[in-house]
Amino acid sequence: MGEDKLQLYDGRQVRSVWDDLRGEWWFSVVDVIGALTEQDDTRKATFYWSKLKERLKDEGADELLTNCQQLKLSARDGKKRLTDVMNTEQLLRLVQSVPSKKAEPFKLWLAKVRNERIDETR
Repeated sequence: MGEDKLQLYDGRQVRSVWDDLRGEWWFSVVDVIGALTEQDDTRKATFYWSKLKERLKDEGADELLTNCQQLKLSARDGKKRLTDVMNTEQLLRLVQSVPSKKAEPFKLWLAKVRNERIDETR
């Protein structure tokens, strides 16, 4: 894994890390939930993610939750902490589960971030 990096979506920080081996970004789920639900409080976004995991499990979306990984990303206090992360494909599935007017713009942002990285590696 590469060094973690802050991406900006609509003025909000989304922690991410580039996986050189797989050639893909991994994004903090809590940061994405916070951006989609417009939550400035990380605790509220974490609680939302916790409840959403329960709902997804009840709906049988075990594959999405099983493939959710944890990586150490920099927290606000500067320490590295295990954080639930998803790649772009998983996030696109997750975004469908979060009722938000920001869902479609977020999908476009994800595509832009991916394309920028592809351009950088060329």
